[in-house]
Amino acid sequence: MTAVRVIGLAAVCLATTQAFALEQGEHRFNGFGTVGFTHLGGEDEGRTYGIQGQTNDSWRGDQLSKFGAQLSYGITDTVGVTVQATAKAQQDEWKANLEWAYLSWQTNDQLMLRAGRLRSPVYMYSESLDVGYSYPWLRLPDEVYSQVQVTNYEGVDAVYTVPLSYGSVSVQVAGGQAKNRDYFAYDQQFDIDYGHLFGASVSLNTNDFGTLRIGYVEADITTAVSGTVNNYLVGNPNANLPLLTLEKEKGKFTSIGYQYDNGTWISSNEWTSRMIENDGMESIDSFYLMGGRRFGDFLPHVTYAQLDDNGGRQSSWTMGLNYQASPTVVVKGEYKRVDTKNGFDGVFTRTSQEVFDNTVYERTGRFGTPARNYDGDIVSVGVDFVF
Repeated sequence: MTAVRVIGLAAVCLATTQAFALEQGEHRFNGFGTVGFTHLGGEDEGRTYGIQGQTNDSWRGDQLSKFGAQLSYGITDTVGVTVQATAKAQQDEWKANLEWAYLSWQTNDQLMLRAGRLRSPVYMYSESLDVGYSYPWLRLPDEVYSQVQVTNYEGVDAVYTVPLSYGSVSVQVAGGQAKNRDYFAYDQQFDIDYGHLFGASVSLNTNDFGTLRIGYVEADITTAVSGTVNNYLVGNPNANLPLLTLEKEKGKFTSIGYQYDNGTWISSNEWTSRMIENDGMESIDSFYLMGGRRFGDFLPHVTYAQLDDNGGRQSSWTMGLNYQASPTVVVKGEYKRVDTKNGFDGVFTRTSQEVFDNTVYERTGRFGTPARNYDGDIVSVGVDFVF
């Protein structure tokens, strides 16, 4: 592995999580960020894409650009405090966010206990979700990473690591809640609560064969999604209709991920399944498969991703090229071709009126508008950095 790769990997470790307890009075400060722009072509004018609809037919940096800083301080040789804050756009407005704020206790070489605001152990990249330098894409695969919008919670966790002759095994158990979080649906913002959150994951880290991770998270979900529409069936041009109501319904999320990087060849893959009890829907399954090869400072890579939701499907191919400009700076460019079928909107954004029109047509066959398929070409360019 080259010196550039070693220094870059160390920077990622510093910017994402406190891997080792600091000595009393010692502190560590790190920063990270992304400056990126993205553009959607091939769809209708005005159509948007992404969890918050920040990708459209203009070159915008809302979805990709973000900045963050992390400070860790050793209260004693085994007890420390970590705070991580970010600045990123919520729809059309930039906001500051407190992502992490926790106390940690390194009880021994194997066990760390933490309490406070922590990252939800949902995805393979949950711990470094905002640190774009830590993953090969400029934008994480939307088919998987659009499934759960809540990224942190208030509670506790325990991480137990067992060293092995060929690597290590880490077990994480987490519990808590996430109340009054933002939930984006149909180009609007709503409140959502996650109560009685429980999560667990097991990671097998090998020296030569990559890392395998299995995770599971469940929580009681409460939210009410509604929209104001023109209900022409009853002559009400400003009807407020409920679109999704959950009252402490159990949501379950399972993930299996695998990463490999020997300095030349790289692969990242993840499969997820999400289900909510009593919502009348089947589970939503998604996955991506990614492979790439380094040629000096360049990394070309390709990714196939797929999202299956109750008979509808979104699939995409992403081709990217990264350039390691310095040990802590990566320049990235990507082209993503995305398609849906069976009248599925996927990660494209529908308005409340479109949802109403599609539902009316499905039920009557005469009024409203039939659900349609979407397709687009997404181009993204930017820079990821850590310091």
